[in-house]
Amino acid sequence: MDLALAGFEVTVFERAATPGGKIREVQVAGQRMDAGPSVFTMREVFDDLFADGGEHFDSYVQLTRANVLARHAWSSHERLDLHADLRDSIAAIAEFAGLQEAIGFEAFASHARRVYATLKYSFIRASRPSPIELMLRLPRRRRWMELWGMQPFTTLWRSIERYFKDPRLRQLFGRYATYCGSSPFSSPATLMLVSHVEQAGVWYIEGGMYQLASQLAAAAQRRGVNLRYGADVSRLCLERGRVRALQLVGGERVDTDAVVCNSDTNAVASGYFGAEVISGASETRRDARSLSAITWNMVARTSGFQLAHHSVFFGGDYRGEFAANFGRKQLAAAPSIYICAQDRRDAEPASGAERLFCLINAPAIGDTHHFNSAEINTCEARLFRQLAKFGLTVERHSNSTLTTTPSDFNRLFPATGGALYGPASHGWRASFTRPGSRSRVPGLYLAGGSTHPGPGVPMAATSGRLAAACLIEDLASTKL
Repeated sequence: MDLALAGFEVTVFERAATPGGKIREVQVAGQRMDAGPSVFTMREVFDDLFADGGEHFDSYVQLTRANVLARHAWSSHERLDLHADLRDSIAAIAEFAGLQEAIGFEAFASHARRVYATLKYSFIRASRPSPIELMLRLPRRRRWMELWGMQPFTTLWRSIERYFKDPRLRQLFGRYATYCGSSPFSSPATLMLVSHVEQAGVWYIEGGMYQLASQLAAAAQRRGVNLRYGADVSRLCLERGRVRALQLVGGERVDTDAVVCNSDTNAVASGYFGAEVISGASETRRDARSLSAITWNMVARTSGFQLAHHSVFFGGDYRGEFAANFGRKQLAAAPSIYICAQDRRDAEPASGAERLFCLINAPAIGDTHHFNSAEINTCEARLFRQLAKFGLTVERHSNSTLTTTPSDFNRLFPATGGALYGPASHGWRASFTRPGSRSRVPGLYLAGGSTHPGPGVPMAATSGRLAAACLIEDLASTKL
């Protein structure tokens, strides 16, 4: 959209039959439902994108702000809701875990807000900096204070321990690392900013998250972008060391001045687009991959536990859960479970059968391990037994479940092993080692959740805008 607005002739080559990538829609029991990202935040990223083109985001998608951010459970009688109104969350935590924990949460929320404010323009919306460049972007008078206040060398878990004594709350706020497909025991404390991002606004999109993808496609077409679906790029072609063409499966060659590639960068590094551009990105080591997942899309009736739109059921051994996924590369015995009840708003009750998206974290081994039906059936049976302990009964219709495994995600998103978030955000250097917009190959630019500023819908959109800005700047300079 930005490139078209700048006057470029833009064509999108999409391997799938529809737009969206990881924002997928599937059909189960005659109903369409989301099968990818389910939380929409940072709407200002899209407000700005449309405003820069003289349009309003609201004219494309209908948004409703959530009042209940998520419902969390540790047993059939231990439940806690976080709310859009910070005061309501403070009161809920005080009732759930006591006054001191509520005070800790208020301090945690304040710190998360400061971290986000510090990084919003110096890191998230800016080209990827080195640690020194990031420091130089901060206000000079408060540079060291702000940098040290972000606790860059402290893990998220260690930071959370300073605010909360209750192990349940440590689990809850440690979970924000999984938004980057990472472990809270290895991720930097700066990821607490995710808490502020949610507190600043979670939105429901009328018709589901897939409407975001389809309406972005519509808006792009209005700006003159040519969208080609079922167009599988097999090779990027160089002339005099610069990308000058791409080739599709089937042999069609298309000349180009530049290419923005939004696959996982490991697809570039592993030769998926040809040997000539392998140097365009660094290979992601298998032990550096982020989490994958096993998901179930289903149409079902529920009873007992009252689901919210977003509900999380925590497993009993949180540290062991991440040790299994990242260390032993196997499924956790009793994982935390996330359920998106797509037809509900906030915590309203459902009427009849409803669309559910259920997810557990899994190791990104989809390229080396095939999750066979027996393994999945065992995992599924264990999942529903675990939910029953929380008081939730799920009655599915026959043939009303679609399961997606790391093997499936690796097929959908090649060279990832099923990792859904690019490299894991482990260690303080992780944020500085993600690829930036400019690749090492002239004419090839990188975007998507595996690049700076990181995974997630608004971050991926931001990466696209950064790539477009770099491309525009570089082509303008060569013409001069």
